[in-house]
Amino acid sequence: MAFVYEIDGIRPVVDPTAFVHPTAVLIGDAIVGPGVYVGPGASMRGDFGRLILETGSNLQDNCIMHGFPDGDTVVEEDGHIGHGAVLHGCTVKRNALVGMNSVVMDGAVIGEESIVGAMAFVRAGQIFEPRSLIVGMPARRIRAVTEEEIAWKGEGTRDYQDLVGRCAKTMKAVEPLTEVDPDRPRMPVRSSRPLFEVKKG
Repeated sequence: MAFVYEIDGIRPVVDPTAFVHPTAVLIGDAIVGPGVYVGPGASMRGDFGRLILETGSNLQDNCIMHGFPDGDTVVEEDGHIGHGAVLHGCTVKRNALVGMNSVVMDGAVIGEESIVGAMAFVRAGQIFEPRSLIVGMPARRIRAVTEEEIAWKGEGTRDYQDLVGRCAKTMKAVEPLTEVDPDRPRMPVRSSRPLFEVKKG
């Protein structure tokens, strides 16, 4: 299990069906729901506000969740938080995606089935309607998300939901090999692809 710390008598909660990587850090009022994936180096620092990852969501490598006292930082069901993103006192609604290295600030709301592009900066208090494609620094809605993009997002999230089971069943600490083994297999995973490849057909 991860680095898990109680503070002021409040300790994190991790559903038994979730997977939290051993290098992740959970402090205080951090709540990890059913089927959630929390990646290597992720930090849920619930020493001020409450942090919630709802069913089937994921918080990938080196992401940070934090917030102000008496506030909640929430990723709703099937939310998808890309590598290195920072969530501070915000709400990511159901089935939305926050791209890699993005920052979502206090009081911001990312609408259901929205996509925040990589490296976007969502200012405090910004509220986006459902199915928004959100990009830029500062972030703005440039158009509605397409059905194709929503389907692509769903595939990626299901890959992470499957990863919960794969990690629970097969991941273990080992010594590395000293050379590449002959006929080295590929990972036995679903065939999701980057969005730019999907759009090419």
